[in-house]
Amino acid sequence: MSPDTLLAALPPATAAAPLLLANARLVLPEAVVHGWVAVADGRILALGEGRAPEAGLDLDGDFLLPGLVELHTDHLESHVQPRPRVRWDLLGAALAYDSQIAAAGITTVFDSLRAGLDEGGGLGGEVHDIAAALDRARRDRLFRAEHLTHIRCEVPAPGVVEAVEQLAAEVPVGLISLMDHTPGQRQFRDMERYYVYAARHGGLRHELEARAEEKKRVAAARIAVNRPALIAFARERGIPLASHDDTTPADVEQSVREGVALAEFPTTVEAAEACRRHGIGVMMGAPNLIRGGSHSGNVSAKALAEAGLLDMLSSDYVPASLLLAAFRLPGLVPAIALPRAVAMVTSAPARATGLHDRGAIAPGLRADLVRVRLCGDVPVVRQVWRAGERVV
Repeated sequence: MSPDTLLAALPPATAAAPLLLANARLVLPEAVVHGWVAVADGRILALGEGRAPEAGLDLDGDFLLPGLVELHTDHLESHVQPRPRVRWDLLGAALAYDSQIAAAGITTVFDSLRAGLDEGGGLGGEVHDIAAALDRARRDRLFRAEHLTHIRCEVPAPGVVEAVEQLAAEVPVGLISLMDHTPGQRQFRDMERYYVYAARHGGLRHELEARAEEKKRVAAARIAVNRPALIAFARERGIPLASHDDTTPADVEQSVREGVALAEFPTTVEAAEACRRHGIGVMMGAPNLIRGGSHSGNVSAKALAEAGLLDMLSSDYVPASLLLAAFRLPGLVPAIALPRAVAMVTSAPARATGLHDRGAIAPGLRADLVRVRLCGDVPVVRQVWRAGERVV
């Protein structure tokens, strides 16, 4: 858009003055260019290369990215339970969590709430109290980021369907994932790895083996009832579905039958390849990429990126890892340039969950923007805008 066209398109003088961000390195879908962005009424009005058409906020050559979109984060739990057997004030925990999310450049976050529990307990029955705290902060406009909900369903758990129905009545649900941590398959196909995991919660080897056999025995009957009910619930409400820890092509075939849109953390290359054949998006953890491998011994995010099988990233348990991974990925996998890496944490997760109004710097999209400066190879968030309003 030319300067004259831009000025003609601006709102009348009686409206709030638009925001003009100038002298920035714009990370666009296909390239990084030096230019400017004009924002009005919460949306991107126009952008262009070179000098801005009029004086604006000088970004001093910093990068300007779309706001990050986070689909799967367990980080809220560390605020609710900062130490074992310690429970924090829930509204205070939600606000502290939101501050870290926004300071990491994340403008849209799917808070991960568990319905049904596997071994280890998690936050248990407090999930509805947590949902209430999140809803209060949302209604009172206390949040910096926009908060939606990702319900993580432990399919073999008793009462999981009822828990999902209750949560969906309490908070806006944008994603449902189907998890199954039954020993002997998916993440726990290797039983020795399962026994190491289960031992963290106590028990001798013979007790762990007996417990595993009991879990296997009851899981099949529960899954036969719960899984189709959860899928029907999501379909009726148009909520995207995610699979979890796909390990074999058979796992992916099941996802195809169920209408799954994205695969969270496939554990093998074979599963990721099957996802690609069937058009299912592959999401891996940004901490996996930064650390150089999976902490669970599964396939690395880098290996999938090198094979062209990585579509999006999640911060999982470290909010700051999302932006760091986007800037580190081009150095780790030279075939992936910065615009494509940034798309993995912005437009790709937005599209996967039907959020077509954000995720890129383009006219008409929501003005969710992040100003970033590099300190060595570490990206530093300097300013964040959500819908044109500065929140960091």
